[in-house]
Amino acid sequence: MSDVDPTVAPSGTGCVECDEAKGWWVHLRRCAACGHIGCCDDSPMKHASAHWRESGHPVIQSFEPGEDWFWDYSSDDYYDGPQLAPPDSRPADETVPGPRGRVPSDWFEQLERQRG
Repeated sequence: MSDVDPTVAPSGTGCVECDEAKGWWVHLRRCAACGHIGCCDDSPMKHASAHWRESGHPVIQSFEPGEDWFWDYSSDDYYDGPQLAPPDSRPADETVPGPRGRVPSDWFEQLERQRG
């Protein structure tokens, strides 16, 4: 399987696993091979990198408005990727962290504890 399929649409507008669990995220990342949307490694659950480890799909693209960079987990470096199928980001009016209504009031303290 190729590391990038520019024809595949994203799986949704939020982290798949966080949405299922009614969790929250800091930023979103899109798998460039299958379109899976997962949360970044600054998020409590780190679903984007977990997806890479489980699927073997190493290349992601930011799913944040105004960002178009790619990252390759396997080389731990930026990747020069193509334009992917739309949409290219979460809704611009969504909160960061998000999604609106599920972010705990002590989110910053939770992240600080996680970073240890």
